[in-house]
Amino acid sequence: MARSSGSLKLEISTDDKTPGKWSVPLGEDVFRSFLSSGGGSEKVVFSEGSIFSPFLFGKYFDPSDAFPLWEFEADVLLGSLRSLGQSRVDWSQTDQAYVLKSDLPVVGKNNVQVYVDVNGKVMEISGQWKTAANGDWRSCRWWEYGYVRRLELPGDADLKNSEAFISNKDGYSFLEIKIPKNKF
Repeated sequence: MARSSGSLKLEISTDDKTPGKWSVPLGEDVFRSFLSSGGGSEKVVFSEGSIFSPFLFGKYFDPSDAFPLWEFEADVLLGSLRSLGQSRVDWSQTDQAYVLKSDLPVVGKNNVQVYVDVNGKVMEISGQWKTAANGDWRSCRWWEYGYVRRLELPGDADLKNSEAFISNKDGYSFLEIKIPKNKF
């Protein structure tokens, strides 16, 4: 990790051999029960407008399932949240790159990781906010220990030159991911 101009550059890893990662799905009923019985940290991590909220896109969608984010306009999917001032995430694309910007929850360990699968088709953003008692937190009821958002990547994404940065300002953490487009 390198630091430049107030931001910390995160390594985008491609070497994650965690068996069974995200194998326990987060159903809507389980999520609602978990959130209603949880404390403040859970609400910070999974609140409306958070990139990790299962309701970010207007209906329930398990964040451990890959979502084709760049196939949709941010204004369309986030319109109702933006009108209420609750959106804490944005994405866009230019002729040169795809860009994702998001507030990050500031709870627990807050060790954000960005990973791209070996096929280059899915990017995941995850972090652990509570220590798991047994084994890897990502292989069990992961939402009790951390958070994830998995995103399908467009076919023209240039993963070798992608960059992720985290910055902190006024008690908030921000993530910015830039994924250049391949020039065919």
